[in-house]
Amino acid sequence: MTLTVGSLFSGIGGLELGLERAGMQTVWQVEIDAYAQQILHRHWPDVPKYRDIRACGAHNLAPVDLICGGFPCQPHSLAGRRGGSHDERDLWPEYRRILRELRPRWVVAENVPGLLSTDAGQFFGAILADLATLGYDAEWSVLSACVLGAPHTRERLFLVAHARRLGSFRWRIGEGGAGRNQASDCCDRHLQSAFWTCDPDPLCRVADGLSRGLDKGKRLKVLGNAVVPQVAEVIGRWIMASEGKEQ
Repeated sequence: MTLTVGSLFSGIGGLELGLERAGMQTVWQVEIDAYAQQILHRHWPDVPKYRDIRACGAHNLAPVDLICGGFPCQPHSLAGRRGGSHDERDLWPEYRRILRELRPRWVVAENVPGLLSTDAGQFFGAILADLATLGYDAEWSVLSACVLGAPHTRERLFLVAHARRLGSFRWRIGEGGAGRNQASDCCDRHLQSAFWTCDPDPLCRVADGLSRGLDKGKRLKVLGNAVVPQVAEVIGRWIMASEGKEQ
């Protein structure tokens, strides 16, 4: 059994890399940043690429079992103005449109934890309402790379939605932000695990697993927008296990 994946706001492919490690197959990617696209072409040379989500839809994207994507976090980041839906970079409506047109069974969305409190929680509530209107049941949690052995915290909000009720699907790590108290211990000890095998950078002490040959001027940008593949892999394994139980 192989689930097909379509990736929105792909960045450098962290989400789909993790999902592929769980046994899925990437069918298409949408990413507007030219430098990030170069990286995607290097690692997924045969996967169709599209630049602007606003020019994509059922007319040019193949049907898939799962759509993943980390829509822009700038409207929700605690480091920004948190304009929410008033920020021109808010592209959740485009994500929602793609879901409505393609109707995948699964949705995996990623963003910063600040998404939960944008507009006093109303923005995230609207996302859940949109998914419910489209027929999806959803669960979400703030997960940290640290609980998988990374020498850094990297907390991110992950939302998983299914076209039918999720049933027995449940978070097993990081639920409710669990693992935050362990962050300093993880960073101090550089814990390793079955999911974390790369060595930390000797300069910044962050094990990101990316090639040191990346352009230094653009490295921080792609790192800042990247998804930790090991976390995506765990989510992918949960989804695959859930699919197996349904058959």
